[in-house]
Amino acid sequence: MFRFYCELKEEVQPRLLEEALDRTLETYPLFLSVLRKGLFWHYLEKSNIRPEVREEYREPCSRLYIRDKKSLLFEVTYYKRRINFEVFHVLTDGTGATEFLRELVKNYLFLAHHGEGLEDISLHPEDMTVQDQENDSFVKYYSKDARRPKKRKAHAYQLKKVRKENGQLRVEERILSVKEVLEHSRRLGVSMTVFLTAVLLCAIHEEMTRQQEKRPVVLMVPVNLRKFFPSDSMLNFFGWIEPGFDFGDWDGSFETVLEQVRQYFKEELTREKLETHMSELLALEMNPILRLAPLELKNLCIQAGSKIAEKNVTAVFSNMSAVTMPEEYARDIDRFGIYTSTPKLELCICSFGDKLSLGFTSRFDTENIRRNFYRILREQGIQAEKVEPDFPEPDVPSELEMKVYKGFSLLCMAAVILMFALHWNHRPEVPWTLFTAGGIVSMWLASTIGFFKRHNLLKNTMWQLVLVTVGCILWDVLTGWHRWSVDFVLPGLSIAVLCSMMVISYIQKYPLRECMIYLVMAAGYGFLLPLILVLAGTVTWKLPSLLGAGFCLLFVAGLILFKGKEFKEEMGKNFHI
Repeated sequence: MFRFYCELKEEVQPRLLEEALDRTLETYPLFLSVLRKGLFWHYLEKSNIRPEVREEYREPCSRLYIRDKKSLLFEVTYYKRRINFEVFHVLTDGTGATEFLRELVKNYLFLAHHGEGLEDISLHPEDMTVQDQENDSFVKYYSKDARRPKKRKAHAYQLKKVRKENGQLRVEERILSVKEVLEHSRRLGVSMTVFLTAVLLCAIHEEMTRQQEKRPVVLMVPVNLRKFFPSDSMLNFFGWIEPGFDFGDWDGSFETVLEQVRQYFKEELTREKLETHMSELLALEMNPILRLAPLELKNLCIQAGSKIAEKNVTAVFSNMSAVTMPEEYARDIDRFGIYTSTPKLELCICSFGDKLSLGFTSRFDTENIRRNFYRILREQGIQAEKVEPDFPEPDVPSELEMKVYKGFSLLCMAAVILMFALHWNHRPEVPWTLFTAGGIVSMWLASTIGFFKRHNLLKNTMWQLVLVTVGCILWDVLTGWHRWSVDFVLPGLSIAVLCSMMVISYIQKYPLRECMIYLVMAAGYGFLLPLILVLAGTVTWKLPSLLGAGFCLLFVAGLILFKGKEFKEEMGKNFHI
């Protein structure tokens, strides 16, 4: 999650901000997308959900994406003179978010001051289309020939400080003079980004012990690939470089660190190097074998890979460069700012006019690094103006639901232990205690699935279909295998679930595209499993199974015949064809 904000010179009017947001979404409709889950990949899909402008009500960079819940991946809030735009990184990168916020602020100021003669000025190329915004530039510039063997990276020094209470995000902002920093950087013969990168490396080093100096300090520095590969895409299109310094044999000179960082930037910030890195990353998606791997397996591999990659980086430094606005609009704007929520210490900067906004974020107690950073700047002759945090009291969501679930789970556990104790003590001829314990476990499993999948009723229903049929088969086996589970429960439940999905879709007004995959999965389950059991000779009463399988087959055939276009498109998305 990251937040871009604009501090105006006047109080924000909520009604005008809401109207400005509607106008902005007409220019950038991509932001009305939701994240959906296919069988092999996640993908973005347009939705009819409309965003709601609210006064700021929770901690900055709070989670927006909730698994199984259909919701937008951005949020616009306001507080006093500040307009906040928070977005999930899956939807766009910093450049895309900057363009969206510029358009939003421009529309707001136009609505607020057009009566004073303010003109509606376009901020984007006149010939830019929605298709341009939605293009995947990674695929466009992918080249097999650009790949090269990967080099093994040394593990970087890791910050191991005490986490903030309850994992709260600590935000600390200051403002520098763009003119001062630029002039000083030019005197040193480097860019502003190179200079600040060297300062952050040294600030982190000051908190290291002699033993920790065995590992280098490495920063991840995102790079806007649009500066090297022409693109109007609003989707993610960024790479990164990893400048670092090994302080084990450092001579103590800031200039030594600065020179090494300068040389690294010079060598790595080339079209050829960035194309190589980009193609290496995209090669994983293009691999025909990996494309067929189930999404859940991919998620596990991605999480494992992410944990390994985190060890190669100490902190993150992101420079969003200068934010520009037409002169007529700039007079009503004080500054722009940015910060993010990441697992590591991160410094984000952006400028507007002569104000360079710096935002440090971390969930660790890392005040010393920030102190060191600004002290080094003072030693270089650059003063920083501290910005006092101005946030409303967060409206923290109640944890009552989770407490109730945990209490319910504890009671179920206690009841199962009690049943086993009674069975051990009394040894009844009819093991009613074990039956009761099994019933409690079954109830707990069904309730757990219902609780964690409550945001998506169709997925919840599909899970219940699998859970109940498997549970019934286990009960049938453990009580003497009378085959009632496969003769009647499986075909009957499959038909009931399909009908219930249709009812849920009608009541909840789900579009057919959204529920298509769950209908196909339920029908496939109700067709294949009974048919396999019939062919295997497991079923005694074959008629219910054959009728159930036939009903499910007809259901899918009806979808193909009457909704063939939607069926083809949804299967293509879910299978990433």
